[in-house]
Amino acid sequence: MYSMRVKSVMERKKLLVAPPGTTVAKAAKLMAKKNVGAIMVVEGKLLVGIFTERDAVFRVVAEGRDVATTTIGEVMTADPICVPPDEIFGRALLLMHDNGFRHVPVVENGEPIGIVSSRSALDPEMEEFTAETQRRLSLR
Repeated sequence: MYSMRVKSVMERKKLLVAPPGTTVAKAAKLMAKKNVGAIMVVEGKLLVGIFTERDAVFRVVAEGRDVATTTIGEVMTADPICVPPDEIFGRALLLMHDNGFRHVPVVENGEPIGIVSSRSALDPEMEEFTAETQRRLSLR
């Protein structure tokens, strides 16, 4: 799996994009609806940043910011480290590990086309088990 190309493991259907002026409240609702942990922040079609669930906790909630007025452009990670679709998946995982993040945008010609996460390294059965466990916990 680690020698596979990123394009074969990236999640296209979980790619969520929004402009920098999107409020954190709206972004959180979009993330919850799609069950994703990150939004690619785009101006036009070009990637300018990434807003993650950790950004919401550390840069918004922990700092006492108002989710209704704070925009993701204010609290995103600007110019995130990205990988091209032909990169080796193991390299993307190494980038995540070395830099302490869990999501890497997959970009082609400056445009986000997918995302890989550390969860992508789980085998499909384990990922399904994890997703089902989270779903059941959210029903409580």
